[in-house]
Amino acid sequence: MTNLIRLLGNSLRAFNRWMAILSALLIVVATLALVYEVITRYYLRVANDWMIEFCVYLLIAATFLAAAYTQAERGHVGIEVLDEVMSPKWNRYRLLAGDVLSLVVVFFIARNAWHFSWNAYEQGWSTSSTWAPPLWIPYFFMAFGLSTMALQMVAQIIETLAVRVPHKKHQEQNLMGA
Repeated sequence: MTNLIRLLGNSLRAFNRWMAILSALLIVVATLALVYEVITRYYLRVANDWMIEFCVYLLIAATFLAAAYTQAERGHVGIEVLDEVMSPKWNRYRLLAGDVLSLVVVFFIARNAWHFSWNAYEQGWSTSSTWAPPLWIPYFFMAFGLSTMALQMVAQIIETLAVRVPHKKHQEQNLMGA
C-alpha cells in the first residue's frame, strides 16, 4: 500500500474519531436538554415545545456523524461466525463484496440527502411545529454523515484490494514455526 493511501486512510480514521467524539457530546447535550424539559414541564409547569424537536435534530446529527466511525470499526450488523469458519482469503472477499454493495446503497442515499438538503435550504422548508426549525439542518447531517461513511467504505475497499492476505494454511505454518 502506498504511503499516500496510508496517509489518507489514517487521516480519514482520525477525522471519523473526532466525529464520533462530537456525536457522543451531542448525545450528552440531548440527554441534558430532555432532563431540563422534564424538570421544567412537570415541576415548574413551563412548556418547552421546541425541546423535543431540538433533541431529535441533535440525535439525527449524532447518528449520522458517527456512521463512518462505526463503519471503520466494523461495528455495523455483521455475521461474526463467518469470520471464524471462513478462510482469510474468502473472508476478505466477503468483506469486499459487503463494502462494495453497501457503498452503492450509501452513495445513493447520500446523493439524495444532498439533493434534499439543497432543496430544503433553497426553498426555505421548515417543520410544521411552533418553533419551525429549517429542515436543511437534518438533511445536511444525513448527507454529510453518509458521505463520510461512503469515503470510509472506499478507503476500506482500497485497503482490502491493496493488502495481500496469506492463505490459512500458510498462516498456520507461520504460527507453528514462530
